[in-house]
Amino acid sequence: MKSTPIILITFFLSLLATSCFKQEEARRPVSQASGTFMKKSVDRNKKLIASEEDQIKAVMKKNPTIPFIASTKGYWYTYETKNELDTLTPKKGDVVFYNYEIKDLNNAIIYSELELRPQTYRVDKQDIIMGLRDGIKLMHKGEKVNFYFPSHMAYGYHGDNKKIGTNTPIICTVTLKDFISEFEYKKQLETKIKTTESLLNSKDTLNN
Repeated sequence: MKSTPIILITFFLSLLATSCFKQEEARRPVSQASGTFMKKSVDRNKKLIASEEDQIKAVMKKNPTIPFIASTKGYWYTYETKNELDTLTPKKGDVVFYNYEIKDLNNAIIYSELELRPQTYRVDKQDIIMGLRDGIKLMHKGEKVNFYFPSHMAYGYHGDNKKIGTNTPIICTVTLKDFISEFEYKKQLETKIKTTESLLNSKDTLNN
């Protein structure tokens, strides 16, 4: 009779071990399926990027007299206006003033400068497309540059939900008007606010 508890304990332990083993076995196909899905997704992205880069390279072949520069981030650019006198370029924390327009690879305008309006951008502190975030930091004051961005450097899979569709490579033509430090920018804003307040106070005084 004393052996009965030992037999029961052994029985329950074997059941528990079998249950755990079955659970582990059940998880394996999920892990394998997930790995296969990820690999297929990576392969699709690589093919998509290669296809878009081929489209840009086809544009380059059609314009053999224009020097295209390959960036280290996977896009290309050309100069319309180049400033070879200045050495400074925008860095993190600077405030940049620029104009730009967006075209497709056939040079058809998607968004004109007028539609997009003059831009003010705090370098690396505001959310803009990845290509512009990097490209602006290559520019000198007064330069005008055409950036050829594959979709992963532009509006990606979702597009902009307006005129730019899914996985669309684009040309961004950027004119860098000026850039200043964030400290200087804040000083200028404070001066404008004080000037505006002073003018309003003067008008109130005259009206009274």
